[in-house]
Amino acid sequence: MIQKRFFVNGVERNIVVDGDASLADVLRGQMGLTGTKVGCGEGQCGACSVIMNGKVIRSCVTKMKRVDDGAKVETIEGVGQPGNLHPLQQAWMVHGGAQCGFCSPGFIVSAKGLLDQNQNPSREDVRDWFQKHRNACRCTGYVPLVDAVMDAAKVLRGEMKPEELEFKLPEGQSALGSSLPRPTALGKVTGTLDYGADLGMKLPDNALHLALVQAQVSHANLKGIDASEALKMPGVHSVLTHKDVKGKNRITGLITFPTNKGDGWDRPILCDEKVFQYGDAIAIVCADTEANARAAADKVKVDLEVLPAYLSAPEAMAEDAIEIHPGTPNVYYETQLVKGEETAPIFSDSNMVTVEGDFYLQRQPHMPIEPDVGFAYMGDDGKLYIHSKSIGVHLHLYMIAPGLGLEADQLALVANPMGGTFGYKFSPTMEALVGVAALATGRPAFLRYNYKQQQQYTGKRSPFWINLKFAATKDGELKAMESDWSVDHGPYSEFGDLLTMRGTQFIGAGYNIPNIRGNGRTVCTNHAWGSAFRSYGSPQSFFSSESLMDMLAEKLGMDPLELRYKNCYRPGSTTPTGQDPEVFPLPDLLDKLRPKYQAAKEKAKKESTDTLKKGVGISLGIYGCGLDGPDSSEAWAELNPDDTFTIHTSWQDHGQGADIGCVCTAHEILHKMGVPPEKINFTWPNTAKCPNSGPSGGSRQQVVTGNAIRVACEELVKAMEKPGGGFMTYSEMKAADKPTKYEGKWSAAGAKDCDTATGQGKPFLVYMYGAFMSEVTVDITTGETKVDRMTLAGDVGKIVNKLAVDGQMWGGLAQGIGLALSEDFEDIQKHASMVGAGFPYIKTVPDDLELIYIESPRPDGPYGAAGVGELPLTSPHVSIINAISNACGVRITHLPARPEKVLAKLQGK
Repeated sequence: MIQKRFFVNGVERNIVVDGDASLADVLRGQMGLTGTKVGCGEGQCGACSVIMNGKVIRSCVTKMKRVDDGAKVETIEGVGQPGNLHPLQQAWMVHGGAQCGFCSPGFIVSAKGLLDQNQNPSREDVRDWFQKHRNACRCTGYVPLVDAVMDAAKVLRGEMKPEELEFKLPEGQSALGSSLPRPTALGKVTGTLDYGADLGMKLPDNALHLALVQAQVSHANLKGIDASEALKMPGVHSVLTHKDVKGKNRITGLITFPTNKGDGWDRPILCDEKVFQYGDAIAIVCADTEANARAAADKVKVDLEVLPAYLSAPEAMAEDAIEIHPGTPNVYYETQLVKGEETAPIFSDSNMVTVEGDFYLQRQPHMPIEPDVGFAYMGDDGKLYIHSKSIGVHLHLYMIAPGLGLEADQLALVANPMGGTFGYKFSPTMEALVGVAALATGRPAFLRYNYKQQQQYTGKRSPFWINLKFAATKDGELKAMESDWSVDHGPYSEFGDLLTMRGTQFIGAGYNIPNIRGNGRTVCTNHAWGSAFRSYGSPQSFFSSESLMDMLAEKLGMDPLELRYKNCYRPGSTTPTGQDPEVFPLPDLLDKLRPKYQAAKEKAKKESTDTLKKGVGISLGIYGCGLDGPDSSEAWAELNPDDTFTIHTSWQDHGQGADIGCVCTAHEILHKMGVPPEKINFTWPNTAKCPNSGPSGGSRQQVVTGNAIRVACEELVKAMEKPGGGFMTYSEMKAADKPTKYEGKWSAAGAKDCDTATGQGKPFLVYMYGAFMSEVTVDITTGETKVDRMTLAGDVGKIVNKLAVDGQMWGGLAQGIGLALSEDFEDIQKHASMVGAGFPYIKTVPDDLELIYIESPRPDGPYGAAGVGELPLTSPHVSIINAISNACGVRITHLPARPEKVLAKLQGK
């Protein structure tokens, strides 16, 4: 231990610390300054940025013994507080820079470090600064962050008044469609909103810290566990194994289709018979500190009989492969697509132009900045409470309760404020683990993954192996499609059959293809388990069909845009599942893109050199809003004693904007009573207190829960109406003996699950539509691809909040760049960090991202709105791959398109 005297936010601190402790841990743990966040813990994300002696540093990798006596440290708490904001914080709010908000304090502190040195930076100066300091954002696409810095600099230079950075909604106007900042933005930009790790530090003193004993192999029989040495380690309370789990010790995968050959009970909470993937939890060490728990976990001995590991679908489908789950075949679900006439005669017709390709989209890691975190405790009401990053609290309650040995009414799940999940938390990860610990010990239990665990022990996007064929007339009219796809879903079946059905719904989507035959299957493997990821199943699907459209255009001698324009949905068209589209914006979206596309092609041709080849690529993307079939939701609208309103939902927010979506949707009705948006409150999801609004995935909440909010508000307003005009107050409602809370329910009536024998159905009532254009430069001496510019022309119906929609679009494009060029989780060790897995930092994402909107009102959307979150990641990656082909003639069919792949193809290898 050492004594340190230094200054934090202008206040002298004289404390005793562990010299090897990080500055971040001391700031957070010993000083309670939890505005400084710890993300990767490896200096790769910048969430922990502070200013020390005038320089921006990453405090998670700065040891206290390197902090000089008398050092001056500035954290987000010293930059500005609620009621006394720095221009950067105000600008962050008004530009929508805080989506999930976990990275915001680090970015704002870093930006202050820049503006302290240079009050007149260029946009490129800002981008260079954030790149240099490794400030990483997974939500925003970086554009609004640079916008915010530029406006804050104007205020500091006196060129803009501070009040110009405040959003003011005109009195009496609805917030629907406005740029009203999120209600949570203030807490996010000041570091005062507590995320999971912050809340964990504020648990009672008797809380136990957990560490996992995890498998270091991908497939094995479990022969024994010896915890004797671990139990002797300092601070250890207990070591828990499967024997301490009182229930079924399984998480149910909730089988969607009855033809699934598994029963869904295939994921152990703690391994009892087998290890199914690298990182599987075998035991839980409970101790007084995280450090002691982790040290003891290293002492637990596990006896394993290693089995063959099948790390890809083809390996697991081989004839000699053993069953990963004995009694269930590795190919456990199959589906067919049958639309129109038989396709074989069409493909054999000599008058047809045919094209075929094999495509693979990789195991994409979600890479949130905040690693997985959660805690559990026994409530005074006798329930077990589990707090986590769950984006489906009611769903997860039913998935884990039997495994814990609890009835549903004995368990409550609560969604913490959370850093983005991008879908991996559609599946429970640590919820059951902290539940087991709290039940077994009777004490609060806290678990925080480090970033290696985040990478190795949470779900990933499931790879698709796709063979696809198109047949078209010589003038480019699509006549037939044949598809075959295998989904590598890892060892656990949850939602795997549903994911495979996404191939039915989205391979070839966007085009009127009258005759289709297809076969898809879900394959159990020993690689990372497959979980939901933004645009679930469509990036894989569109990678095949949107690549093949360009290949067909080349064979026909047609322009890729015009081939798409000729075949895209119009009245009379049907989807691959036989559904009539509800709106037809694709021709208009392509019309808006066409002049930009033509100009971009001319520019690329003019600017290409002998070594730097420029190209332009396009793609279409579509996604449904909802869970398949008659999806439903519930919301409550309540008038409070102070005449404010609370909209009760379990609309989980992982950065997409549940708070602002809730407020703007309710305000469309409530503003007619003169209610300002600041008098509308939202709720943090809690199954013990909130109605079941369903999970936040599939861009469903704005449509399904938005409609439920609309219905609830309509009922409340109707009840508040006075016979002679005007509206009752809370006290008047009570005096009239009228309820002050009203429920709203809505269901997607008319939606119908796709048939597994034919793939035909009407899975969603509302869809999102987009057309993407990418402009790239390929260095043919290295194979490196640089994305210069991207354009997204999209239709998400009536825009509910402009800031939220723009942010979702920019963020999706940035993730599309990573998917196309760098991101992967194939190598379990190499890809276990952000840098190793190919995270796209700010200089990888162009500053020039253009958004174009059409607002076609959706008949079934609240006030005509659709969702938005999935659309921008449906197919931007394919526009990049098509642009690479346009630039240098290289067609990449196995993602990501790393430089060595492009170079090898250029060299004919």
